[in-house]
Amino acid sequence: MKKVVLGNTNIIVSRLCFGSLTMTPFQANLSIKEGAYLIKYAYDRGINFLDTAEIYDNYKYIREALKGIKREDYVIASKTYAYTAKMAEESLQQALKEIGTDYIDIFLLHEQESIHTVRGHFEAVEYFLKAKESGLIRSFGISTHRVSGALAAKEIKEIEIIHPIVNKLGIGIHDGNIHDMLNILSDLHDMGKGIYAMKPLGGGHLIGSMEEALGFVRDIPYLDSIAIGMQSTDEIDANIKFMEEGSISDELAGRLKKSRKLIVADYCIGCGKCEKRCRQGGITVIGSRAVPNENCILCGYCATVCPEFCIKVI
Repeated sequence: MKKVVLGNTNIIVSRLCFGSLTMTPFQANLSIKEGAYLIKYAYDRGINFLDTAEIYDNYKYIREALKGIKREDYVIASKTYAYTAKMAEESLQQALKEIGTDYIDIFLLHEQESIHTVRGHFEAVEYFLKAKESGLIRSFGISTHRVSGALAAKEIKEIEIIHPIVNKLGIGIHDGNIHDMLNILSDLHDMGKGIYAMKPLGGGHLIGSMEEALGFVRDIPYLDSIAIGMQSTDEIDANIKFMEEGSISDELAGRLKKSRKLIVADYCIGCGKCEKRCRQGGITVIGSRAVPNENCILCGYCATVCPEFCIKVI
């Protein structure tokens, strides 16, 4: 698996990033042993970069996987919604403790919407910059579903890395289209910012045209790495094969082309917490039950706030 330097940092990552949300209880619900095995399997095949987040609740999978991985050879990116120094410190300390490591390679502010939200979180930004100086993190950045979030990375020099939505149809981009996003990302690349994309398959909506969708992101020269959720060795093998060779065998592709969907169990109480959490407008309470709609990008974030644990992406 080809490795590249992430922007102007000295962090070397594989072109394919292991998106770890899909293994969690909110989606595939793998056991810790199963999830750790997949992380190690991917590492042995050349994927040295993993994306996680505090909200994913999967640090324990990474901790177990690291028992068979040299820490200095592995790159971990995590994300937080912290907006104060105290919250930022708590998020970082939680990651360090639960993963069992002395440092996190990349820490991002999660789902930043614009320059205004970044400024509103600047106390947390300042904390992470100090954490970088002390060696607790190696680099700082933001994730975003918005073109205006990418624009914030142009304006704030302290943002070294950006994790944006990139897919051929722009599924999940709130405030523009894929061409708007790519224009900004090209500028960020020229500025030396590291870029690793998310949702190349549009949260699963583009699985039916998987090779075309992956080819679109693979061929963008200013994307350093591409995060893809992987739930099985077949998915890992297929994604590596495509990144390296540009194609997937018909037999392997056939095993992967399963439709993903968000399900809401019958015991949903219609509390509305999922609707408030969703920034895509992808789920609405109708009557006494939450109902997903065409705006859902299958991220599973709504499941993280469900008090009855009745929402899952399968």
